[in-house]
Amino acid sequence: MSAAAERFGLRPKRAGGRDERLAATGRLTQTLRRPEAGAAAGLIATMIIFALLPGAANLYSLQGAMTVLTLSAELGIVATAAALLIIAGEFDLSVGSMIGFAGVVIGLTVRYLGLPLWGGIGCAFAVAILVGYLNGLIVVKTRLPSFIVTLASLFILRGLSVGLTRAVTGRTQIPYILDDVPDPATASLFNGHILTGFFQWMGSHGWIATRSDGAPFVTGIPMSIVWWLVLTVIAGYVLTQTKFGNWIFATGGDSTIARNVGVPVDRVKIGLFIYTACAATLLATIQVMEAGSADTTRGLLKEFEAIIAAVIGGVLLTGGYGTVYGVLFGALIFGLVQMGIFYTGIDTDWFKVFLGVVILLAVLVNNWIRVKALTRGGRK
Repeated sequence: MSAAAERFGLRPKRAGGRDERLAATGRLTQTLRRPEAGAAAGLIATMIIFALLPGAANLYSLQGAMTVLTLSAELGIVATAAALLIIAGEFDLSVGSMIGFAGVVIGLTVRYLGLPLWGGIGCAFAVAILVGYLNGLIVVKTRLPSFIVTLASLFILRGLSVGLTRAVTGRTQIPYILDDVPDPATASLFNGHILTGFFQWMGSHGWIATRSDGAPFVTGIPMSIVWWLVLTVIAGYVLTQTKFGNWIFATGGDSTIARNVGVPVDRVKIGLFIYTACAATLLATIQVMEAGSADTTRGLLKEFEAIIAAVIGGVLLTGGYGTVYGVLFGALIFGLVQMGIFYTGIDTDWFKVFLGVVILLAVLVNNWIRVKALTRGGRK
């Protein structure tokens, strides 16, 4: 290369004349570059930590594992929807209050308006669609930060939950929702189990623990886990394999540029706000079917837990980057920590402290792996 070219900062290409951007990267580097790589590493590290503590045998038994998965599913259902919205550059802080409010809607319509169970659930989802639409519409029309808009919705929905329930029942709970409800099929859709025959068969052969009457302690896979996995797979497919998924990334990356190339940014955001509200309602329905009652305090702080799971899963709060499969790992970390503290005998008063440390470590590991992968791939 000439001296003049060097003077202007031009440098020769890599050996062999190949462009550095076209250089082949190893399988390990490609794996580490995936957004969920850090969350997967964090999950493995968390599993190892609890495996070294007393009580690990109970935690990693079939019954303990199913409990962890159930807790993770309750968070994962909401976190998956929250992750898509964050990737699109927005937040929804009202999902926790939406959980409580949707449960109240189901309770009031079934117990006091006489609707069938499926009718009450349908009303809850109709309210969720309306709430999500209004949140999204206000955000896109006023250009106000979604943090402020949904924070207002958080207080409005929580206040409506308490106010309506007290006005009708005189307290903050609605019990006996499933009593005398002639619709067991609807209830089992949200609170049933699958593969019950298979688990019974394993119990009869002594492969899993059973009670004195021969029934297995774990009767099957709860529907909450099924809903979580199905929604994760669908969301993952939509995000990575469809045009709408490209729109989500483009909207979160730079909404102005996205609009200029024809992406319906407003429709994408409104649709995702509706999805987060419906995901919260799905979780509320599962909780009502499990407990047989509604409580105005349900879903408290769930919006922050969803954001935590998304961040642990590799979703950037600035938008435009992330994956729902990383959120799955993030939800698993949360459930594992929560039950791990219980099974290992750690004082539960320290749960929040321990959770905060795990979250910080998971994010640091996630960031370190991403930086190392980019450095490795770019030969920096």
